[in-house]
Amino acid sequence: MATGPYRDSRSAPGGNVRRDGTEVSRGHSSDAIVEGSRGEGPNMRSQGGAVDCSPASLSPPGGDVVRREVTQPALHDDLMERVLASENVRRAWKRVKANQGAPGVDGMRIEDFAEGARSNWSAIRQALREGTYRPQPVRRVTIPKPDGGERLLGIPTVMDRVIQQAIAQVLGPLFDPGFSDSSFGFRPGRSAHGALRRVQAHTGDGYRIAVDLDLAKFFDTVQHDVLMARVSRKVRDKRLLALIGEYLRAGVLVGDTIEATDIGTPQGGPLSPLLANILLDDLDKELERRGHRFVRYADDLLILVRSHRAGERSSWWSTRTRAGWSRLTTARTWDSHSGARSCVGPSAPTKTSVTGCAS
Repeated sequence: MATGPYRDSRSAPGGNVRRDGTEVSRGHSSDAIVEGSRGEGPNMRSQGGAVDCSPASLSPPGGDVVRREVTQPALHDDLMERVLASENVRRAWKRVKANQGAPGVDGMRIEDFAEGARSNWSAIRQALREGTYRPQPVRRVTIPKPDGGERLLGIPTVMDRVIQQAIAQVLGPLFDPGFSDSSFGFRPGRSAHGALRRVQAHTGDGYRIAVDLDLAKFFDTVQHDVLMARVSRKVRDKRLLALIGEYLRAGVLVGDTIEATDIGTPQGGPLSPLLANILLDDLDKELERRGHRFVRYADDLLILVRSHRAGERSSWWSTRTRAGWSRLTTARTWDSHSGARSCVGPSAPTKTSVTGCAS
């Protein structure tokens, strides 16, 4: 795949290339993406490995059964069509445009994206329907972390950001209602301030010992097969699952070299936060099953308990690598009443700032 002066060693065509190998211009705008495609083109349900969505396959036998495709579509029924719906794509572009952001590997800026969109979106949409679209690699950038380290980001192209945002807008409503009430990161109507208020409520109830957990390089160590298994619990559209897999394996441009991404999900794309919450929801549910008071914001987790002994037990259990979770960087306790701090668990000497909680 050609990406400007860089060339990927993989044989798959790039996201900006038609099936016949001709280059597709990369400009798009909110109006151009939607106009000229109101009819959404021919029905492509049978292409790209999509599941048969005919009435016979969706409706079980029985005279009183209402057709599912009319009243209650199955989870695998045309999710890709919902992603590609004109209004959904328009909203995605507006969101990406509002967020601004740096260019991807193609150098395309937000302000230059509108050029050429009217004539090219139909071809890109058709490639997405047929399963022939290939995302471009993300561009590696680093930003400083508060503790002195660096956080790795992967910046997709503007086009791939629009497509990822369109996917997130469809999958979010499917997954978010089932997420834990104790999860606050990257969710609609929730924020870090809400997480802090929840911590304060728990400490007010007597849970004054906070076990501060930080998952080591969580985004960099996500197992793709484990993540896709979680996504497929509610997504049965094979085209959409394949596209998400393509984004996970799109590669990353580091300097002048495109490196494979066989593991991890790059931070920086609109879809990454939702995928992280989908994977970590199993951890949340296990903590709930065990009766823990906790607050999670992305890959930062705070378990609140009544005693140091309970904190030690929680820390030891949480260091176990289960269900594809990343290993723990550190576990420390903080007593909101006395202010005492201590390291607990086998990984205590490693670095990570201690987060306090106020009563």
